[in-house]
Amino acid sequence: MAQDPQPKSEMPIISLLPNVLTLAAICAGLTAIRFGFHGDYARAVLLIVLASVLDGVDGRLARLLKSESKMGAELDSLADFLNFGVAAPLLLYSFALQDMRRAGWIAVLVFSVCCVIRLARFNVQSKEPKTEAASQYFVGIPAPAGAMLAMLPMFVSFLVADGPVVPAELVALWMVIVGFFMISRVPTYSFKILTISRKNVRFFLLGAMVLIAALFSYLWVTLVVLDLVYIAGVLWAWRTYAKKD
Repeated sequence: MAQDPQPKSEMPIISLLPNVLTLAAICAGLTAIRFGFHGDYARAVLLIVLASVLDGVDGRLARLLKSESKMGAELDSLADFLNFGVAAPLLLYSFALQDMRRAGWIAVLVFSVCCVIRLARFNVQSKEPKTEAASQYFVGIPAPAGAMLAMLPMFVSFLVADGPVVPAELVALWMVIVGFFMISRVPTYSFKILTISRKNVRFFLLGAMVLIAALFSYLWVTLVVLDLVYIAGVLWAWRTYAKKD
């Protein structure tokens, strides 16, 4: 005997998992702010890294489960702004910019405004049809990468000492520069379309485990290396995109 179709008013609980991950990322960002103002920068940075990972997972999981929704998309944008446009610059302000007061706060505001503009532009562009070449690139630096790049002076400082070693003025200037790159037209690689052959999956998983272990064992040097690799990737993407034009 055939079962009655599932009522449209009900939905599988597993389809809510992407939104749960997004909310978990929001909690991670808020907790990072708390740890930052208590001076526990290692935990704060790890929480922002966790938020970045969750940001990359929730959307893919939603597509895999076929549970994409307008509410999920809005939650994702709000989480990105909180984690990368608010938590990250506040963490930097607490770490290096409090002595600058007005100028340091202006740098925070500029970065946050650039982040929210970047996210708004991405939301608009994601609804527009794209060519195959354009779909391989983001326009401007994505918000998660921008947050990690902005915190590079913090990573360098803890790599060589126990406190700020980069002058506050340079930290503020670097934040503003990264913010402008987020709203720029600079092409950056879109990792959403990257694929890997099945025979190399085991090596990818091994590399991911090594990276996670490095983050817990050698946090600051790993983050500095990742930032430098990403900067090199941006320069390479800029070059290859220019050749296609």
